[in-house]
Amino acid sequence: MEEVEQRDARPSGSARRPATSKSALAFTALKREIMLGELPSGRLLVELELATRFGCSQGTVREALLQLQDEGLVQRNGYRGTQVSPCTPEEAVELFRIRQSIECRGIVHVLRHPSRTLVSDLKEMLAGMVEAAGQGDELQLAAIDRDFHARIFADARLDALDPILRRCLIHNHRFKISRSLEPRDLSQTARRHEPIVAAIEARDLEAASSALFHHIATIVDFGPNVFPEQLQ
Repeated sequence: MEEVEQRDARPSGSARRPATSKSALAFTALKREIMLGELPSGRLLVELELATRFGCSQGTVREALLQLQDEGLVQRNGYRGTQVSPCTPEEAVELFRIRQSIECRGIVHVLRHPSRTLVSDLKEMLAGMVEAAGQGDELQLAAIDRDFHARIFADARLDALDPILRRCLIHNHRFKISRSLEPRDLSQTARRHEPIVAAIEARDLEAASSALFHHIATIVDFGPNVFPEQLQ
């Protein structure tokens, strides 16, 4: 049976787990602020200041910053310190393209030999997204969303691509959330995953590929123009 990764807690690839509870607290708080755009691109993160804020040592803060670096949310530049990484439309478009390629190619492998628990796992995550939407918790919804897509791709058994997909998922959500100008219908965001689950449950490759492609291409307002050659 496949083991579903815990939400934003278990490292993949070279990702590090914060060593202490205070490091985990710092990581979670800083990630939230970066994802929401409260810590903008280029903001300098000073270890001494963060250690004072979180009531811990600089070494503990460094553990949190290293995990943020693994997720591409900060850049550590030696003597120049640590800064929040860029979040530009140009980069976002390229990450959407990479993600679309990985997921839509991966679903071919998934539907050849899907694991016994795949559909039930996806339905459980979908229910979790609907619940988070009902509570107005967009960050929690986004975290389950990432688990949902990672769970599908896990059955493709293309492990070397998994950390690349996860990086794309994090930055897709960062761009979407931090650039939002108006409140979104979170329930609709959650239920946009229903056609994907239905197609996978039916073992319909064409429908699953189409549902994934459309889902990714319409995540944000500029989405339909990300892949114009395929959507025209």
